[in-house]
Amino acid sequence: MIAKKNKASSGNNEASLSAENPWIDVAKTRDSSSQRVLEVVQPNPEVPDKAVRRRFTAEYKRRILTLADACTETGSLGALLRREGLYASNLNTWRYQSERGVLSALTPKKRGRKESVRDPLVAENEKLRRENERITKRLRQAEIIIDVQKKVSQILGIQLATPEEGGTD
Repeated sequence: MIAKKNKASSGNNEASLSAENPWIDVAKTRDSSSQRVLEVVQPNPEVPDKAVRRRFTAEYKRRILTLADACTETGSLGALLRREGLYASNLNTWRYQSERGVLSALTPKKRGRKESVRDPLVAENEKLRRENERITKRLRQAEIIIDVQKKVSQILGIQLATPEEGGTD
């Protein structure tokens, strides 16, 4: 009895399903022998991970500024902004940058970590500083050894030759 109701209402079933669920596409039905199969169209649930930041070239900025300055009729500036997908704040920022007279202000700045420019003199200076520290450390060791030798010679009563007496260095 339930099967008879389902078969009798199968003609109106597609229309009622599409009214209940907007994701069912009634136009995409297939007839295969005695069965009617309804295909369900699902929307893509994927959302982009991160919006892409828009970057404008200096030529584009200059072109838009000249077009904006040429807009004299009422509403023409708004139409230009809508057509280009820009905001009035973009124009204000670009005008301020161009009035400052800095050409590089109209070019987009590179984002992220800046490259470090190594000066060859800095590298040589560091190398010489390390070498100086190493030599200073060896000199302190040599002075300590000489002091110990002097004390040992005093204890044993051995007379050491001094440079003024013609001894070796």
